[in-house]
Amino acid sequence: MTEKRPIIAVDAMGGDNAPGEIVAGALLAARAYDADIVLVGDEAQVRPLLGNDAPANIRVVHAPDSVPMDQHASQALRQSATTSLGVAVSMVKSGDADAVVSAGNSGAFLAIALIKLRTIEGIARPAIATVWPALKGPTVLLDSGANVDCRAEWLEQFAIMGSAYAQKVLHIANPRVALLSVGEERTKGNALVLEAAALLEVAPVNFTGNVEGKDMFRNEADVIVADGFVGNVVLKTSEGLISTLVEVIRDTMLGGSIVAKLGAALMLPSLRKMRKKYDYETIGGAPLLGLRGNCIVTHGRASPSFRSAKSAPRGTRWCSRPPSSSRRRRSTSPATSKARTCSAMRPT
Repeated sequence: MTEKRPIIAVDAMGGDNAPGEIVAGALLAARAYDADIVLVGDEAQVRPLLGNDAPANIRVVHAPDSVPMDQHASQALRQSATTSLGVAVSMVKSGDADAVVSAGNSGAFLAIALIKLRTIEGIARPAIATVWPALKGPTVLLDSGANVDCRAEWLEQFAIMGSAYAQKVLHIANPRVALLSVGEERTKGNALVLEAAALLEVAPVNFTGNVEGKDMFRNEADVIVADGFVGNVVLKTSEGLISTLVEVIRDTMLGGSIVAKLGAALMLPSLRKMRKKYDYETIGGAPLLGLRGNCIVTHGRASPSFRSAKSAPRGTRWCSRPPSSSRRRRSTSPATSKARTCSAMRPT
């Protein structure tokens, strides 16, 4: 039996370089993947960007409005019926798309998806899970910015979802789960971290304790849990540091003697390889875990080549599946949460 091709709705108007670079990336994705790409946005702006040789597996759905990057989430939610982001999320809800990808306003994305799709049973809030290219393999960081203020039980749920994601997507049999804190000792951390640690001690995950910021790239854990404020600051700091470090190395070598420049020419392939490994655009997108639908957040500042829009569909192969009951419970046992979360994150 032939497997149905996934349908991916792309918010064509979301992001700092929209719609031009979004459409360019979507065209690359349409040619690279066996998927149907639906560009959702102002047709008058989007369609001319497709050109005359667009592949057959890409089409446009008109949405007259867009969500500005600085718009408050509540206002974006009220106007979601006519915005490209709101229409794209609604396509997932109605079954007209298997996933939605957006490089736009992440706060608005979270609010619209949370209301329209709702969370899976046992999960209070979704979390953005970013995959870090650590030294010996990938590491999952969550939350990376969806929830700046968190409760301890939310961090426990993030850990359960991150562990399930690491098992199903990264194929890690028994992921090590740790809390990001100011010290490795179990007694270190603020009130939120200490309370979350107590919950994780008895949660159905392989909790190994705390890790520090210096451990982010050293594979001290497979899943690193933090609230969205700390997670996003760490993420953005690392992105800026890596980009700056590559520039410093390049400028130092090219500004030196002839011998230094010859050495730089020999090292250039290795530097390019390193930059590609740690470039956020290479991975492309991060899933919003815990929703009754597959939502992928991509970087709003993607460069003009916008590899993120091309790479993001790779993450949509693991689509969320709602549980059989439509009731949403405010709380459930950790074991129930684990079972339902793992079943919801199955490869398709």
